[in-house]
Amino acid sequence: MNVNKIKVSNPVVEMDGDEMTRVIWKMIKDKLLFPFLELDIKYFDLGLPNRNATDDRVTVESAEATLKYHIEDLYCRSTMMMIHLISSIDEEFNLKHMWKSPNGTIRNILNGTVFREPILCKNILSCPRYLYSFVDLQFQFTIKSKLSLIMCSLSGWTKPICIGRHAFGDQYRATDTVIKGAGNLKLVFVPEGTDNKTELEVFNFTGVGGVALSMYNTDESIRAFAEASMNTTYQKK
Repeated sequence: MNVNKIKVSNPVVEMDGDEMTRVIWKMIKDKLLFPFLELDIKYFDLGLPNRNATDDRVTVESAEATLKYHIEDLYCRSTMMMIHLISSIDEEFNLKHMWKSPNGTIRNILNGTVFREPILCKNILSCPRYLYSFVDLQFQFTIKSKLSLIMCSLSGWTKPICIGRHAFGDQYRATDTVIKGAGNLKLVFVPEGTDNKTELEVFNFTGVGGVALSMYNTDESIRAFAEASMNTTYQKK
């Protein structure tokens, strides 16, 4: 079938992912995008083997390209928390070490707000018209999955819900450690140019140990998140 392709004027940053999402994403491109669109794609392979081979530099470069071209990106989800939870992945890919979430790296470089909303199509039927209760799904699905199921099951829902997520700091820039043995865990802040430090006692470990995590964010980033959320709300009202 000969089709006059629509030329997309701006470059598009493509971030390829892992496993079945990578396979499905290729099918989507080959069947739904490439036959109809003429794209200037800036491709970055964020699959785990390439992230490992480049010492994860490819993740940084993909985020920098998104900033450079001032565009949205085509993102195929990469393996994230799995590499922290399943040691066999380390052995399968012969990883140099456990790489951090690419999502966190990208979000922190973009330093913005991630907005997500479903794409509604008239020719794609929604889920069956019945409600799932939170109780029934409590041990089966994550909160995000439960929300998606309930959203798509309401017959009167005609517009997508847009969810904003703060893209800087927090768990993706957290510092964590394994505590081995008894001891006192403290949080210390030393102001620049003075020794008037703030010291807070977090927990006194008395057993064989445990784990500890410290997170942060900045006033500037929090305000930017609030402004982006309000601006998006006004644009969509």
